[in-house]
Amino acid sequence: MAASLAAPADILMGQAQTAATTTVDLARKRKTDDAARAFEASFLSTMLQPMFEGLSTEAPFGGGQGEAMFKSFLTDAIAKQTAKRGGLGVADTVQREMLKLQGLS
Repeated sequence: MAASLAAPADILMGQAQTAATTTVDLARKRKTDDAARAFEASFLSTMLQPMFEGLSTEAPFGGGQGEAMFKSFLTDAIAKQTAKRGGLGVADTVQREMLKLQGLS
């Protein structure tokens, strides 16, 4: 009789462990997605920098050390927004490979 009562408890424990595992897996996938998007943003920023090197702006609204200093912030912001909106697909590929390495699908 005791064995028949233990079986439902074991089933409930298994369901609780499955729910906890699913929560952990979702958290891992979220972190992996964030890391992949950050990687894509960094990649895009590096690729965009040469595009702005050849630009020259006329005075009084451009030029100088201030413009040179803030160009990197502009390219970073453009890259982050591009990655956030879907990017070039680099983040999806990176995330897929990271999940494979973690044994997740």
